[in-house]
Amino acid sequence: MCEHNHEHSHQTKENPWWITQRKLLAALIILIALLLFKYAFSIDLPFGILLFFNIAAYLLAGIPVIQMAARKAIRGDIFNEFFLMTVATLGAFAIGEFEEGVAVMVFYQIGDWFQDTAVDNAKKSIKSLLDIRPDSVTVVRSGQQQQVNPKNVAIGETIVVKAGEKVALDGKLITERAAFNTAALTGESKPDTKYAGDTVFAGMINLETVSEVEVSSTFADSKLSKILEMVQDATARKSKTQLFISRFAKIYVPIIFGLALMVLIIPFFVVDDYSFKEWFYRSLVFLVISCPCALVVSIPLGYFGGIGLASRNGILFKGGNFLDAITAVDTVVMDKTGTLTEGVFEVKEIYAVNGNESELLNYAQAVESNSTHPIAKAITNYQPGEHFYKAEDIKEIAGHGLEASVNGKDILVGNSKLLDKFNIVYPNDLKQIVYSIVLIAIEHHYAGYITVADRNKSDAKDVIKAMRAQGLYTVMLSGDKTAVVNEVARELGLDKAYGDLLPEDKVSHVQQLIDQGKNVAFAGDGVNDAPVVALAQVGIAMGGLGADATIETADVVIQNDEPHKILSAIKIGKITRDIVWQNVLLAMGIKIIVLVLGAGGVATLWEAVIADVGVALLAILNAIRIQHKSV
Repeated sequence: MCEHNHEHSHQTKENPWWITQRKLLAALIILIALLLFKYAFSIDLPFGILLFFNIAAYLLAGIPVIQMAARKAIRGDIFNEFFLMTVATLGAFAIGEFEEGVAVMVFYQIGDWFQDTAVDNAKKSIKSLLDIRPDSVTVVRSGQQQQVNPKNVAIGETIVVKAGEKVALDGKLITERAAFNTAALTGESKPDTKYAGDTVFAGMINLETVSEVEVSSTFADSKLSKILEMVQDATARKSKTQLFISRFAKIYVPIIFGLALMVLIIPFFVVDDYSFKEWFYRSLVFLVISCPCALVVSIPLGYFGGIGLASRNGILFKGGNFLDAITAVDTVVMDKTGTLTEGVFEVKEIYAVNGNESELLNYAQAVESNSTHPIAKAITNYQPGEHFYKAEDIKEIAGHGLEASVNGKDILVGNSKLLDKFNIVYPNDLKQIVYSIVLIAIEHHYAGYITVADRNKSDAKDVIKAMRAQGLYTVMLSGDKTAVVNEVARELGLDKAYGDLLPEDKVSHVQQLIDQGKNVAFAGDGVNDAPVVALAQVGIAMGGLGADATIETADVVIQNDEPHKILSAIKIGKITRDIVWQNVLLAMGIKIIVLVLGAGGVATLWEAVIADVGVALLAILNAIRIQHKSV
């Protein structure tokens, strides 16, 4: 990355720019005054006065650059933009082009200041976007509420969150019910209702009533703190494009010095009326326009913008390199539960032999309300409030189901093994049903069944359709039964699906795709997905509030669990890539044109410096556009 003079790169909140940049501003004012005397008023100032004010303006603007050039030269590094600017401007003074020499240094410093300011603002916007941790928290101690720093709250203590306040620490909700805005963590502003015992995270905003939370992690270990660390680390990881441009600059600058020298020397042997002053001037123009700063600053600024845009949409890229990597993805592999499905069971079908499905459901709910199994909960919660039956004499038969008395009738609710145990006959074709099936017997006669299945996420089908429309190959890997996996894949329209997989089987399938030359992104949310997330070219953790192992391993963290964010992440990667390469081509194209014009004597130092600063500003403005894109 291009190094800068940072005398002006960190403005304080207390001082406006005209204070922090007073030397540069003074130099600019002197330069404008000299140009007005010379060109607007046609006043020839005495040589001594002219030289004095030009040197004063030059030193006001150029001392930091000259000092940096000298320090680098002492270390043996003369091929850098500081040395380049120093040579070019001192050369202009040597041939009597005072104002042009001052202008080169002043406008170079102005451009450099704009670049530094833009980079600093990009970093600040990323940090302010996410660093929403409260400075104080209300904690209950000895029955009294106290305001303390969140860092001083211990695990197990109870904190109070008022309506409109941010939750300061991760914990379990004690209050019966509360609604939270999770936009800071997930990018989604819709309210998320939590109930007693549910986990809430630092950064959520309490929307309605005063809520109490039992703290489950320290301030430093909260999910939000870890997310902040990931984003801060991300800005330090260079993309392949950045690394290439940095290496390119180290080769590019000495080549430019060599070419500038050739512009000065070669015409001596081939031009009849050779003028040293004229060709020296052309070589100076060549040096000024060749400064690579616009390239090597606008590129990281582009990646900062991409990381900021992603963060604003609830997506965390752990480095600019992953913004690059995701643009090459041609195969998206996804886990089923928690990624494409809700991980929440729901009733799919109710069948009653006698046709009275409502009564069958009531009997099943009366029995299943005594079980904590997810399938039992799905049945119990289906159309709640419509059943009034009460189960008695409940017996759990491990691995089979439940037996109970309801309304004086013997009721069996469970799997086929339960009915087999009691020698109850039921249709053989039930084995063909894909989803989880709960059989019900009343008075030892088969009465019907209820099927239960994991609910597909609302946007999953549209996301798969959009992925395939973009030419992405879609695969689902799951530990669930193959029949269930195939049915979900059929409903969603996936290209391929595999079920009954262990974690090592998922790794094997992804490795096969990589061996076939595919660029694979894998999205998963569970701890068992961590190995395959690590293997894929781009590992995506679904649900930034999920399994720590997967989040730590992933290259990209989607802070909610909506599949469409995978497409958003790919789109952000492509937006960033396009703008970065627009800057590369813009900078190189204009520089090559002006280099040729300068060597041919058409462009002056004025055109050179305006072109250089202009390219830098255009590249910066183009990079800043990323932060205002919608995805």
